[in-house]
Amino acid sequence: MSNLYDRIIKKEAKIGVIGLGYVGLPIALAFAKKVSVIGFDINESRVKMMQEGQDPSDELASEDFDNSDITFTANLEDLHDAEFFIIAVPTPIDDHNKPDLRPLIGSSTTVGKVLSKGDYVVYESTVYPGCTEEDCIPILEEISGLKYIDDFKVGYSPERINPGDKEHTITKILKVVSGCDNESLEIISKVYEIIVEPGVHKASSIKVAEAAKIIENTQRDVNIALMNELSIIFNRLGINTYEVLEAAGTKWNFLKFFPGMVGGHCIGVDPYYLTYKAEELGYHARIINSGRYVNDSMGYYVAKQTVKKILAQGKNVAGAKVLVMGATFKENVSDIRNSKVADVVKELRSFMVDVEIADPYADSDELHEEYGFGLSELKPKAYDAIIVAVNHDTYVELNENDFRGMFKDDKGILVDIKGIYRKSGFDLNYWSL
Repeated sequence: MSNLYDRIIKKEAKIGVIGLGYVGLPIALAFAKKVSVIGFDINESRVKMMQEGQDPSDELASEDFDNSDITFTANLEDLHDAEFFIIAVPTPIDDHNKPDLRPLIGSSTTVGKVLSKGDYVVYESTVYPGCTEEDCIPILEEISGLKYIDDFKVGYSPERINPGDKEHTITKILKVVSGCDNESLEIISKVYEIIVEPGVHKASSIKVAEAAKIIENTQRDVNIALMNELSIIFNRLGINTYEVLEAAGTKWNFLKFFPGMVGGHCIGVDPYYLTYKAEELGYHARIINSGRYVNDSMGYYVAKQTVKKILAQGKNVAGAKVLVMGATFKENVSDIRNSKVADVVKELRSFMVDVEIADPYADSDELHEEYGFGLSELKPKAYDAIIVAVNHDTYVELNENDFRGMFKDDKGILVDIKGIYRKSGFDLNYWSL
């Protein structure tokens, strides 16, 4: 096993990346610039796009595929040529906010079928501490017929990719790595150092590495929840939250978090993995669960505030026309997974509001399949209220006349969730968190 790294460097052994989404594809291509890679995904249409140099997630440019020693495949047999496996599949939650391990179990089963003596398996998917050893490794053993540590090694190295972020890419972020023993830790570290310029942090165990990843997002979630709760309080006080934060932020050790809707596949999901494990161990995580409740409620809160503003203008809410600008979970990406904009739309429609949605990045068919609504073209002189839910660059550039051109009359309401126009001096009926 000790010469696996050397053989990877010499392209005598291949790296297999399982799951070619937002995390897996950048990892696979980064390695493919240096060594030989097999990229595997069960979605054949996605694989075909990647074979043609296209990223189905619209995160990478076609030139990112150039000069890459990589084979994209949906054929399990092709994975037999790999000896170092990286599993980077999604770890979502179900309708009851419980971990949905089906992609992880499925990928472990897949690797188990092609696992050979001396191989390495590294998990990147975000999980609760203990998941790799308690849920994944037994599957690898059962399917392969091999014995953990004696016949194959396992590690965990959490992904830190931020969709839409061109600065903090896989090669630029310090990598946390762990292994099942000292030998595996060294080999896994050296393999990742092939592509990760800042180097690696060696965690003392797989469980420590799992816990480190999950608290990164839990910490952000709890802090954003505090900002959201403050924004509710400050709204009742009649003061702007962003102005308060700007003033407080002049102190050197004030943490710069902001209110907003917390969606996506990381911050809005990962804390539930930790609270699930805590419940299993007999502990109810009070702060984390409270933070999740606050953040999961913000879409409904924004919708209700919008309804109140419409009523305050003397208008009938039923039949009022509201435009929601932005449907993705964050700015300048096409990713709609766990977008809390859907909560805003759902709540507005419960008041019989006529809602239209626009977004320059989102796919209308994907939105319709996931949330039951599609995209509309912006209309002139049509809306009683406009909610700017996502601060896409194209929206940041809008001016007062742009909004006036879309409002039905001079009673139009601009709801600016991210507070991006609060210093623009707009003479409009304006509200933000």
